Amino acid sequence: MTNAIIMASGLGMRMRPLTEKIPKPLIKVNNIPLIETVINGLSEHNVKNIYIVVGYLGVQFNFLLYKYKNVSIIENPDYEKANNISSIFYAKDELKKSDCFICEADLFISDINIFNFDLHCSCYFGKMVKGYSSDWVFDLSDDGYITRVGKKGNNCYNMTGISYFTKKDACILSDIIEKTYNTAGCENLFWDDVVNNNLDKLKLRINPVKESQIIEIDTIEELETLRKYYKCR
Repeated sequence: MTNAIIMASGLGMRMRPLTEKIPKPLIKVNNIPLIETVINGLSEHNVKNIYIVVGYLGVQFNFLLYKYKNVSIIENPDYEKANNISSIFYAKDELKKSDCFICEADLFISDINIFNFDLHCSCYFGKMVKGYSSDWVFDLSDDGYITRVGKKGNNCYNMTGISYFTKKDACILSDIIEKTYNTAGCENLFWDDVVNNNLDKLKLRINPVKESQIIEIDTIEELETLRKYYKCR
């Protein structure tokens, strides 16, 4: 059995003014909300339960409960004062129930087949970027395991917003998140920082994807470019 957690509680500040009245994951591209491209992709992997962690304008996600029988909603009351570690904290009990995907909600999945294969170990979905990247990247050991999750790198895999944990690793991560939360400074942490600080306990590889298969939209300009592309097809 495989479950999934989708983090959808953020304020979407970089997409203002569009996100003043609608949460970023519900912005549409090609006539479908971003979050539904993630849900549809997960369905290709026969994910049993999808837990959507909401905060900002959270009530607007309620229609998904009626549209998808395998969707549940978890509220994150700390979304305004803490980083996305808070979303994983409030989904920590669900995280340890099974193998589990952790996904960002503001992704446009253009190829749902990226989910349509067996995963045998914990991994981040990563896209190779040649040259320098200021984004979240991964350093790898000679045998292919992740040795660093952090900002900036050269000729390395970049984070795409999707990861997968076996039940064993999901339980380890859940316990670490619980211990870390409410410690001094935790509100500034991304949940990926917690992974990076515990790579001695978590064995993760990269699942390579193409840049065009998973598109993260950070700005209004990127949104309009993608919308124009689909309008012209």
